[in-house]
Amino acid sequence: MSADTLAARATSTLEVKHSRFVANAAPVSSPEEALAYLAEVAVREATHNCWAWRIGGDYRPSDDGEPSGTAGRPILSAIDGQRCDRVMVVVTRWYGGIKLGAGGLVRAYGGAAAECLRTAERLPLIETARLAVHVAFDDLGIVHAALAAHAASKLDERFDADGARIELELPADNVDALKARLRDGTRDRARFGDNG
Repeated sequence: MSADTLAARATSTLEVKHSRFVANAAPVSSPEEALAYLAEVAVREATHNCWAWRIGGDYRPSDDGEPSGTAGRPILSAIDGQRCDRVMVVVTRWYGGIKLGAGGLVRAYGGAAAECLRTAERLPLIETARLAVHVAFDDLGIVHAALAAHAASKLDERFDADGARIELELPADNVDALKARLRDGTRDRARFGDNG
């Protein structure tokens, strides 16, 4: 399942029974970056600053004093439901004097986070792979010509007595097609290895 991250920060507001919920979301690439964003947008005077982040297989929710499972988990569920990754969402609540109950809190926190992510500008996340290829000097032009067609970028190029070892990064879905093109173009002289 493909996921998106956010192209930029986003904010939305939800009112539920006089309580105000402000959701702030941002793209993040590490837990440290997520917590730095929390420190930046959390409002000390608010009743609660609940949050969740997901970065690949890692995630963390926080209820920030709300009853267990009524805030952080619904925010995380909204992140997953909107197919987002590398995202931090902070939902700040100002209590309006009417208790919402556990179900109401789950709906309010999850709804505020989902609406914020739904309306945010997004970028697709593309899984990349690294590939090392060794070619003779005569075949260098074939490799360089194939890079753009397969959205590959050159990370490193080292020369030895037999030719060049080139390290590439490209979308994982393009690896097999690039290998086939280089095998055909070099008459099977290209040698592939890992990126180590």
